[in-house]
Amino acid sequence: MKLEKLYRLIGSDMTQVDATIRSRLHSDVVLVRQVAEYIIQSGGKRLRPALVLLSAGALGYQGTNHHALAAVIELIHTATLLHDDVVDESDLRRGRETANALFGNATSVLVGDFLYSRAFQMMVDVGDMRVMRVLSDATNVIAEGEVLQLMNCHDADVDEARYLQVIRFKTAKLFEAAARLGALLGQSSEATEQHMADYGMHLGTAFQLIDDVLDYSGAELETGKHLGDDLAEGKPTLPLIYVMQNGTPAQAACVRNAIEQGGRDDFQAVLSAIRATGALEHAKQQAEKEAHLAVSALRSLPTSPYKDSLLELPLFAIARSS
Repeated sequence: MKLEKLYRLIGSDMTQVDATIRSRLHSDVVLVRQVAEYIIQSGGKRLRPALVLLSAGALGYQGTNHHALAAVIELIHTATLLHDDVVDESDLRRGRETANALFGNATSVLVGDFLYSRAFQMMVDVGDMRVMRVLSDATNVIAEGEVLQLMNCHDADVDEARYLQVIRFKTAKLFEAAARLGALLGQSSEATEQHMADYGMHLGTAFQLIDDVLDYSGAELETGKHLGDDLAEGKPTLPLIYVMQNGTPAQAACVRNAIEQGGRDDFQAVLSAIRATGALEHAKQQAEKEAHLAVSALRSLPTSPYKDSLLELPLFAIARSS
């Protein structure tokens, strides 16, 4: 699936979402405007706001609050990116300098806080307590996921279950919230709302698992970040966990040392172990399972072009190269 095809269906809505984001980024503080504009203009797939729009469309919503909530989701996501890059000491995202590399860590953290607070102002304007509960709960879980990931760094004893918990919290939770919001706007039943939440959670998990694969197999020009960033930060992602559980003692020891020490000195040796054990294929298979679960969650949705796009999104998530 090409994202261009998906965005043709919601093109006018996405234009309105972008306009909403820009209008709500205004601040009398010049540096806030500069950093916010820089990060918003740096590209990205806009999958999370698209998920709000598609879910609302699939469930028959006819109003305009989906524009505001899609913008809220994107602002929350952007705030997490600003904070992530500071914590990870990243200097490249989407092929451009990160905001912290350009403006400094303190500025990035504070502008991230501004985006969070602006997002909460916007969700209050929608005036729906259920919406505020979903988004406030999601933001809290995402923060917990960030801390869990930090605790896991340089810990070579992290197993698959602990790693998947980080994914569910840190990445999949916002996908889940985006899909659930469409159901809330469409005044759907509790069962349908839960199906949409399950869809978003499985989609987000598949998306992150493929990110893990691309960190060891992607082209830097396409991914827009340095290969081996996760290893350099000592993150025990699924391919590394698989090698430690299924590789030879020497391969497991190599990966364990790389996680505990961080850096890129052992990158080639680790990459050889990943390839020899089929770790990337395993991670892809896990992503495909999540994609199938996402598709299954939509069984009860009525047929529509919006549903068709939702069904294709998991396929895009696992087939992408960036």
